[in-house]
Amino acid sequence: MVMNVLTTAQQKQYDREGYLFPFHVADTDTCERWRNQLETIEAQWLDNGLPLPLNTYKRVNAQAVMPLACEIGLHDPILDVVEGVLGPNVMLYSVEFLIKEPRTKHVVTMHQDLAYWGMGQMDRIVTAWFALSDATPASGCMDFVKGSHKSEILDHEDSFDDLNLLSRGQEIAVDIRPEDKVAVELPTGSMSLHHGLTIHGSGPNASDDRRIGVAIRYISADMEKADNGVDYAIPARGDCSNAAFQAYSQPAGIFDAAGMKIYDEIRTEQAKVMMAGAKKTSAIY
Repeated sequence: MVMNVLTTAQQKQYDREGYLFPFHVADTDTCERWRNQLETIEAQWLDNGLPLPLNTYKRVNAQAVMPLACEIGLHDPILDVVEGVLGPNVMLYSVEFLIKEPRTKHVVTMHQDLAYWGMGQMDRIVTAWFALSDATPASGCMDFVKGSHKSEILDHEDSFDDLNLLSRGQEIAVDIRPEDKVAVELPTGSMSLHHGLTIHGSGPNASDDRRIGVAIRYISADMEKADNGVDYAIPARGDCSNAAFQAYSQPAGIFDAAGMKIYDEIRTEQAKVMMAGAKKTSAIY
């Protein structure tokens, strides 16, 4: 497979538009294997006595308890692309499986990722969105607003709508015109990158297949957490020895004791930031 190192032109485009796509990063056999593993986990662990619902582990920091999430998040062709944005010292911050079942109405309202994350350096974090099944307008692919990362964090309103996949049902308090949305169509095995301030969202899945997306967040090992808050990340590439984030190891096995312990620590600390000021609690946090 050809390594996807960003060109100078691509780096400038990302800086200008706040996103970049598509990048082909996994072949058909790899995607089939990953999807089979994910769906096996769903079948075997749905009612297998986990302390929290399986969907919570899939949606929040799956990399701490699911080796599959780490395998995807540490996949070299993905890291090759990410390195073009963050530089050589990269940490894996989070992996989230975002799944819309066929013919369902779940959406992701237009929002900015960094509105609730408490990060101090906005340009030292990037999201790679990997398609484990085809992401099309019919299946509910993402829409980006070009250049919106040049704005500061906008006001968001929380809906806590059951059909909204976001933890708080958050949505920017600004109307986005349809003509300002860029549909991010991604065939299986490809991915996009976007800045944490880029306004984005996605519609329902009207197709006959699951829309399986993997949202992977990476940080530069050189970045700092706002207000010196406690946060965690897995070393992915380069020198992470002086990182302000607390480093931890990949899980040795699915839902093993060590992984579950660090998962609870991370979730507790991040909930303090993610749910700050919320008027209701979230099933995810």
